[in-house]
Amino acid sequence: MSKSNRTRLEGRILRRERGRKKISGTPERPRLCVFFSNRQVYSQIIDDARGHTIASAGTLDEDLKEQTRGKNPTEAAKLVGATIAKRAKEKGLEKIVFDKSGYRYGKRLSALADAARKEGLVF
Repeated sequence: MSKSNRTRLEGRILRRERGRKKISGTPERPRLCVFFSNRQVYSQIIDDARGHTIASAGTLDEDLKEQTRGKNPTEAAKLVGATIAKRAKEKGLEKIVFDKSGYRYGKRLSALADAARKEGLVF
């Protein structure tokens, strides 16, 4: 497939696969993976060695659903980043590997990462 015939989604998937060759979560330093749909923001902390999700947060979670109602996607990403960091701290995690899943490091992604760093996650 030539580069000019790729859709935006296909390009992101190729970038995600290229990044996943280099990034892997371990029990000591799990992977923080993010996903953005048009309206929602999701994040997971994954231990790739065992194949388990340690913690997750998203705009459709019960405690975040009401808080994100009426907010723009960047503000919602901030709330999700802070929540995933709190849940990781509860599980005893401080250091993680950040997997941006082929997305550009733009407004929503940087808002999520900055909020997670502010809550104490190191990456």
